[in-house]
Amino acid sequence: MEKIAVFPGTFDPFTVGHESVVNRAQVLFDKIYIAVGFNPKKDALFSLEDRKKFINQVFNGNPIIEVVHFEGLTIEFCKKIGAKYILRGLRTAADFEYERAIAQVNKAMYEGIETVFFLTMPEHTPINSSIVRDIVRHGGDVSKFIPSKMSLK
Repeated sequence: MEKIAVFPGTFDPFTVGHESVVNRAQVLFDKIYIAVGFNPKKDALFSLEDRKKFINQVFNGNPIIEVVHFEGLTIEFCKKIGAKYILRGLRTAADFEYERAIAQVNKAMYEGIETVFFLTMPEHTPINSSIVRDIVRHGGDVSKFIPSKMSLK
């Protein structure tokens, strides 16, 4: 049986931390869907299509990775595509508490799902999409914080 994982997020924008999680997860899974979600609570800087384009720049030609988008509950998307795993990155203890609660609710909603946590590499711990967005909005250089193959243009 194929091991399918979903790495969900708004990815506004995709960062080197996100890239690291996906790269490390590739040895564990046969297929990884990077699922760009629509979150009405977040005011996106980049359009959904741009975010997908940026991520495709990073993983272009990689047969294990597919960039998709979804609306609604992550768990429903997982059921729809037959994924049994959700990938999440953890930067801090606060991330763990938040992600643990979501993972437990997802498990209660769908017993067939497992959440796999990857600890952020130490050098990526301070990097998050909110900070990168703020740098972009103010015309700063984000090249250290986004994948080298990715252009925000």
